[in-house]
Amino acid sequence: MNDLYARHRRVLPDWLALYYEQPLEITHGEGRHVWGADGTRYLDFFGGILTTMTAHALPEVTKAVAEQAGRIVHSSTLYLNRPMVDLAERIAQLSGIPDARVFFTTSGTEANDTALLLATTYRRSHTVLAMRNSYHGRSFSAVGITGNRDWSPTSLSPLQTLYVHGGVRRRGPFAHLDDEAFIAACVDDLRDLLGHTRPPAALIAEPVQGVGGFTSPPDGLYAAFRDVLHERGVLWIADEVQTGWGRTGDHFWGWQAHARNGPPDIVTFAKGIGNGASIGGVIARAEIMNCLDANSISTFGGTQLTMAAGLANLTFLLEHDLQGNARRVGGLLIERLRAVAAQDPGVREVRGRGLMIGVELTRPGTHRADPDRATAVLEAARAGGLLIGKGGGHDTSALRIAPPLSLTVAEAEEGAAILESALRSTR
Repeated sequence: MNDLYARHRRVLPDWLALYYEQPLEITHGEGRHVWGADGTRYLDFFGGILTTMTAHALPEVTKAVAEQAGRIVHSSTLYLNRPMVDLAERIAQLSGIPDARVFFTTSGTEANDTALLLATTYRRSHTVLAMRNSYHGRSFSAVGITGNRDWSPTSLSPLQTLYVHGGVRRRGPFAHLDDEAFIAACVDDLRDLLGHTRPPAALIAEPVQGVGGFTSPPDGLYAAFRDVLHERGVLWIADEVQTGWGRTGDHFWGWQAHARNGPPDIVTFAKGIGNGASIGGVIARAEIMNCLDANSISTFGGTQLTMAAGLANLTFLLEHDLQGNARRVGGLLIERLRAVAAQDPGVREVRGRGLMIGVELTRPGTHRADPDRATAVLEAARAGGLLIGKGGGHDTSALRIAPPLSLTVAEAEEGAAILESALRSTR
């Protein structure tokens, strides 16, 4: 392992983040577990950053991929592609967007790039509204709309980005308000912001902010924003890269917690749909998707191999009601972690819904972030056989918990016990 780490350091960028003081090589997985190169088994509560959505080595997916690989792996979008059409039809129907069109990419970053291209072209504006504490990918344009300093390596951007309040409920100038007043204050702020600029192309928002530490506004905020945006023709882009496909339990899409005024104009997705296969994509109304007046293709987006994986994975998820399982098991896990947090003065909040749970850590007696403890908890959890993530934004640090949606009650209890021990050992 030390040799592999040394080789990694020699040939890969310094800014390519690695977890753990002694980085971990994962060699294989099954169900909700993975194994390190030394043979240690871990309960996986992070799923390759919310990407292994159903289970590791899911037989239905591996079989579909193997059968497709035996026929053809790739032909590009220059040719008709039956698996791509099949998956696009299913996603369009599930999206809730009328007359939906679907374009496949290879990642969430590329999906958000495409959504920005569509919105700015459709609206003839390069101004974009984004949420503070947000994360939308690592490309030049996606970094330009990311409202999280830790993941924004440059201030240069092809877009003019204006940042809106509301993505973080328990911090900031409106944190002391109740939910109704919080929404009203954020809407007033949005109206005021729009009075100072030329009409934007779109608002892009994660229904639950992922990298930012699994923070979210009160239900209905984006519906209230939609009233204001609609008056000016501004589009709403829902970044569902981490929230889509039932992870939040209560809803299939995160935007459905804000559905009073209908679906978004554009939805981006990635991660979980492929269960590890490289799939991203954009869903939009036909008039928006078709607004480009030049040719375009995607060499690797929508390959037969990844589409076979996505179809098998989505079928399994729907047939086994993994959204319902996320709601039931996730609800139990959140309550168990809140009981643990009640005994720990360094846990400021346990938040989330379904199997998307954040545990915010602060220095006891303050509201200041405690990133050192977050790192220590990750190490202690690994030592106990549990893999989790971390995140946060401006002066925040949070543990991120997002297991595969097939998590069992027994596994949830096991993971909570390991995390409780890790928290206790790092006080």
